[in-house]
Amino acid sequence: MDAKRCRVEFEPSGIRAECAAGDLLAEVARCAGVGLAGSCGGVGVCGQCRVRIAAGVVSPPGDTECERLGAGQLAQGYRLACLARVLGDLTVDVPPESRLAAHRLQIEGIEVPVHLDPAVVERLVELPPPSLADLRSDQARLADHLAREHGLPVAAADLAVLRELSPLLRQHGWRARVAVRGSEIVAVHPPDRTGLGLAVDVGTTKVAAYLVDLESGPTLAGDGIMNPQIAWGEDVMSRIACAMRGQGKALQAALIDGLNGLIAGLCPEPDRIVEAVMVGNTAMHHLALGLPVRQLGLAPYVPAVSGALDVKARDLGLRIAPGASVHLLPNVAGFVGADHVAMVLASGIDDTERTVIGLDIGTNTEVVLAHRGRLTSCSTASGPAFEGAHIRHGMRALSGAIERVRLVDGQVEVGTVDGAPPVGLCGSGVLDAVGELCRAGLVARRGRLRPGPAVRVADGGPEFLLVSGAASAHGRDIALSQQDIGQIQLAKGAILAGMELLLERAGLAAADLDEVVIGGAFGTRLRVSSAVAIGLLPPLPEERFRQVGNAAGAGARLALVSRVQRARAEEVARRIQYVELLTQPDFGSRFARQMYFPVC
Repeated sequence: MDAKRCRVEFEPSGIRAECAAGDLLAEVARCAGVGLAGSCGGVGVCGQCRVRIAAGVVSPPGDTECERLGAGQLAQGYRLACLARVLGDLTVDVPPESRLAAHRLQIEGIEVPVHLDPAVVERLVELPPPSLADLRSDQARLADHLAREHGLPVAAADLAVLRELSPLLRQHGWRARVAVRGSEIVAVHPPDRTGLGLAVDVGTTKVAAYLVDLESGPTLAGDGIMNPQIAWGEDVMSRIACAMRGQGKALQAALIDGLNGLIAGLCPEPDRIVEAVMVGNTAMHHLALGLPVRQLGLAPYVPAVSGALDVKARDLGLRIAPGASVHLLPNVAGFVGADHVAMVLASGIDDTERTVIGLDIGTNTEVVLAHRGRLTSCSTASGPAFEGAHIRHGMRALSGAIERVRLVDGQVEVGTVDGAPPVGLCGSGVLDAVGELCRAGLVARRGRLRPGPAVRVADGGPEFLLVSGAASAHGRDIALSQQDIGQIQLAKGAILAGMELLLERAGLAAADLDEVVIGGAFGTRLRVSSAVAIGLLPPLPEERFRQVGNAAGAGARLALVSRVQRARAEEVARRIQYVELLTQPDFGSRFARQMYFPVC
């Protein structure tokens, strides 16, 4: 007997879906294309997928929902979509802070001049047509011409090219634009259509893509999307856990579908893209390729592959030129991936005589130290607090997210994304708020909130009121809680412990640093003065800090237009000495010590 079918309507979008009774509400939303926030992989601890059941019946709340929501919110109909099961027809209200929409993405990065030497070269050819005196095949005719007229000896043509070659040559009077990769013809186009390149940075939270002119080098367009895999959890370990439960193919399919949509938006004729370069952390790299990730989730956290790879785009399901390849830069270790290599490449950290620390701040923060020609890296589990996760009123950088906080004469001033009415706190807003509290002496060294203006006691303990319900978009107070401050302490403790360890191994102190390079989306938005105020960054002169935006994407673009840069990336990966923090006997004590705030 078929299971009972239920209809679910999501407001305010008006999206309707049909499901079986007993299905998880979060899964129904995901299948319907309703983006719900969430960073815990569906176990209910982050509380970000909070929705209100406006009509209908769902399963009774369990202990986790009772603890996370409290009696008051449950009485108002609020539930966690990842734990509530559909029992009948429903109308579900998705509040602004729980929606994944209009997320501001950091795709801009540094532009690095480079000599053009792409892996794929294009030539405009004009062939003599066949005759009874010249019966060479179309492929042989083209190969002979490329060798004789352009110095490009080719040994093969991709099967997809062979399927297009004969009709295209005849349609365009034996003229064509031909793309050659090594000794293989990978694309043929009409004579007036030049080939393009694609650089992709697959981040845990966002995916950024850039369309590049391979002949002259400029970036023609760039865009970004939220990584569709967020539906399976915001952090790397949640997604690895889902893949270990048999959902690896679904994770890969979601990412590839998202990439194809991004590509179509960047280039109306995606078959013009004849080469792509992709970077990402080791887990994103493996999930994109459909490689096993179980070994990444278990000690000693070993990748399936670390070297650079070239794979056919069609084997991944990417809809670009059928014969095009995707080049993936090398990984370093289980938690230091190709995105870190690309960041080093673009920022030039590998090519300096100075002493430099590079930080790519995110859910996992990669740290690299360059000193006397040596590169040493580690990865710290800084957690998703900088993306607004595990923060009571936290959210991503959506419209209305508080991104700037000031205390002026005891009064709180906030700035929001798009200048919209406040909805919650994104990562840079949380950091700003804690920094302002430190400067005002309202936070003790161990993180305890001290009594003062706007500090009050709520059900969960002390909190600092940022925006009253009368001024917020949803009519509820927005506050920074004692627990929120603790999340920032955990993140900063992990990052600082990694930095300190690398410096000490080199016999250095923070004062010896000539430069601190800060990359990544959060690293670009943070206010350096706030990061210094809480001790996340060392107290160095402002001119020693350099914020480089999406340097991983910039590194991918370098590798797209230059084979020399690809070789350099492989050299960087070989040079990096990886330090596994879990094997350091004093890492726990370092971590605990670095959680303290500077004396205020």
